[in-house]
Amino acid sequence: MKSFNSHLEEWILEKNSHLCVGLDISAEAFPDADLGLDFLKAHTKKVIDATRNLAVAYKPNLGFFERWGSKGFEWLEETLDYIGNKHILIADAKRGDIGNSAKQYAKSVFNHFGFDAVTVNPYMGSDAIRPFISQPEKGAFILCRTSNPTAGELQNQKTTTGILYEIVAQLAVELNENDNVGLVVGATVPKEIQHVRDLAPDLPLLLPGIGAQGGDLAKSISYGNTNGVALINISRGICFAGDMSENAIRNVSESYVTKMRAILNDR
Repeated sequence: MKSFNSHLEEWILEKNSHLCVGLDISAEAFPDADLGLDFLKAHTKKVIDATRNLAVAYKPNLGFFERWGSKGFEWLEETLDYIGNKHILIADAKRGDIGNSAKQYAKSVFNHFGFDAVTVNPYMGSDAIRPFISQPEKGAFILCRTSNPTAGELQNQKTTTGILYEIVAQLAVELNENDNVGLVVGATVPKEIQHVRDLAPDLPLLLPGIGAQGGDLAKSISYGNTNGVALINISRGICFAGDMSENAIRNVSESYVTKMRAILNDR
């Protein structure tokens, strides 16, 4: 069986795309915030239909589903079934607990829901990560230097052996025995993307922060795909594009993919 990283690289080449669509479907994003779950389900399917031929991966953010309780978990299951098996499925779950608990989270995201990969928080160390990378065909994207405004409060802290996010990148390289470890680096910090790429050549990068967060698309796609591959995650910028019609979502998605291809071709 192919490793997750090999599988990801093959699909990027086959689809000639680096687009990962983040499914962060929130009722508050619509003018009428009292819209029910059925409306959100329909909009989710609209986003998927508009991007099927453009996306390599989909990344449902579990928080937007979990807030609805058991009905939200049903919605997540329905969403994954609707996407099918022609895309990489990444659980944006940011798990990171002690080994025994991590094993249960891994069974949840991989065995029950059927995700191909999951985002993992490294704060508790390698034993909180290993259960997610024990199967070569399943991957983990470890949070390294994230896109949120206060990320540097911890991730840029200097230690006697380097900056904290550098240590995370180096740990990811050490853990990549099964060729299924990647890193999350924010598109809002392009210099750090370049630095992480130097520290962790060949590891796939998941780069969120394009669109609503104002990340740099040109530098992200260029730096991220030097000595390795990168997925460019776009969530709100696609899910709530224009008038939120299927055409508007498709048009903005096509625009992003076209720009990514042009940037890579011009390097």
